[in-house]
Amino acid sequence: MDRVTHRRPGAALLGTVAVLLAGTLAGCTATAAPGDGPPGESQGSGFLSAPISPFADDWAITGLEPGLRAVLHAAAEDAAADGVELVVTSGRRSAAYQRELLDNAIRVYGSEEEARRWVSTPELSRHVTGEAVDIGYTDGADWMVRNGARYGLCQTYANEMWHFELVVAPGEVCPTARPDAAAG
Repeated sequence: MDRVTHRRPGAALLGTVAVLLAGTLAGCTATAAPGDGPPGESQGSGFLSAPISPFADDWAITGLEPGLRAVLHAAAEDAAADGVELVVTSGRRSAAYQRELLDNAIRVYGSEEEARRWVSTPELSRHVTGEAVDIGYTDGADWMVRNGARYGLCQTYANEMWHFELVVAPGEVCPTARPDAAAG
C-alpha cells in the first residue's frame, strides 16, 4: 500500500512506525460508529480504514473547519502538480473515537502520561473540533512539512510529522513545533 517514491533518509522507518502506531492505537478493530457523528454520515466516528483523498465526501473531511478544508484542498492540488499525492490518514474525529484512541494508547504505553505524548484527550484534541488533519504517505507529510506554511498549515508536534493545523496566515513562518501532544 506504500506508494511513496520520494523519501528523506530515515523517513521510511518513521512512516512504518507511524503506520504501526496508528494500527496499534486503533486496536485494529475500530469501526465507524453509526450516529456518532452528524446524521447521515457513514464515517461519523472519524475512523478511516484507509487513507482518503482530501476531496472525499466523508465526514472526516467534510467535518473539518471550512478554512482548514479550503487550504488543504489548495495544498493537495499544488502537491499533485509537484508529483506528490497528499492523503488524509485522520481528519475530523468524534469525541467518542478520540476517547477510544486515548484508552488504547494508555493500554499500549502503560500510563496516561506517556499515552498523552501521542494522543490528546477528547476535550483538547483539535481533531475533535475539526481543526487538525493528519497527512500521509511519508512523501506527502514531508511535502507538507516543507510547504505547509504557504497555506498557513503547520506541523504542530515535533514527534508527529503528519499532524497539521491551520496556525498562521498563509505565507507566514510556522512557530516551532511543540515536542508532543502532551505539551499542549
